[in-house]
Amino acid sequence: MRTRRYPQTLADAPSALDRMARILAARGIDQHAVDALPDEPEPCSAEAALSAGLPPRYRDALATHPQVLAWVRQVAALATAPSTGARSQVTTGPSLLMAGVVGAGKTHEAYGAVRALVQAGIGVRWRATTAADLYAELRPSSDTDSERALAAYSRVPLLILDDLGAAKSSEFVEEQTYRLINRRYNHMLPTLITTNLQIRDLKAHLGDRVTSRLAQMTTRVEFELVDRRRLQRAA
Repeated sequence: MRTRRYPQTLADAPSALDRMARILAARGIDQHAVDALPDEPEPCSAEAALSAGLPPRYRDALATHPQVLAWVRQVAALATAPSTGARSQVTTGPSLLMAGVVGAGKTHEAYGAVRALVQAGIGVRWRATTAADLYAELRPSSDTDSERALAAYSRVPLLILDDLGAAKSSEFVEEQTYRLINRRYNHMLPTLITTNLQIRDLKAHLGDRVTSRLAQMTTRVEFELVDRRRLQRAA
């Protein structure tokens, strides 16, 4: 004779938590450790991620110079998406050579240009360095791989190279600058370069090969002959 089975009521059934506890116990997993796992972090916006990587002084930098804003539009127009539906990324584009006295706002404009690209919805992989820091990083030593460092600066889609010409002139400086600029010139990678020197002084400082490529790959942007830092302090 078959035994009649009655449907199990919710009160009689083990709870979902009880079943989960048995499964975890059978697998040797501490349920309390699972309960203590942190929540997934809230996704941050691209602009928030950019701001976190910017030097504090330039987190609110805005590009206002007409030629810098024109550069932003050109680079944005050339950005391409790696796949359908993906965000467009900076892959190629023109470069700028921003020249002017110390404190004219060149570095501020450079960081503002990067922020403007991100605000326009363009993905940007970028790096920033001063020329002096670059040469220090590229000097052979037992602690650093100078060739790997040069490759990183050469290949990054967007580079800010600040204070070109500020380091003392030498054969090493001229050679390393040429290697960096030539690679970025050949691959048409956008580079934002600031300098306090006139072009004739750059030529004497860095040599014909560097200045020839800079002349071909960059648009020269002249900044007014006013030290904005001194004006701000006076105000």
